[in-house]
Amino acid sequence: MKKWVFLADPKAYGWAELVEEKTAVWDGIRNSRAQSNLRKCRKGDQVLIYHTAPDKAIVGIAKIAGEARPDPKNADLSVVEVRPVRRLARAIPLAELKADGVLSGMSFVRMPRVAVWPVTDEQWARVLEVSGTKG
Repeated sequence: MKKWVFLADPKAYGWAELVEEKTAVWDGIRNSRAQSNLRKCRKGDQVLIYHTAPDKAIVGIAKIAGEARPDPKNADLSVVEVRPVRRLARAIPLAELKADGVLSGMSFVRMPRVAVWPVTDEQWARVLEVSGTKG
């Protein structure tokens, strides 16, 4: 099982909408590197949800509920189905991510324009620890 971070614009679609809908097709990803990562997602993989501006914080944990498949609106792109698991006990803001020795190495901290990145087991464990969220 792999772990990922998905960047979400909370003004367009964020954690609250995902929780309300209980499942969502994660689409709208156009960047080629993000698409490549999205295609590697498998059912059961875990996902950190990071809200971009104005929040700029990791806010929740989701799970991949369906394998990557072609986007019905654009066959050149892929989508995955995502379900919320739980909100972090405390959101972790970008400034805190940058200041942490482990979390500052997360790919999206350095390259925020790519909306899907893998997360290491060490980074995942650190997010849970820093946020006070039980594993």
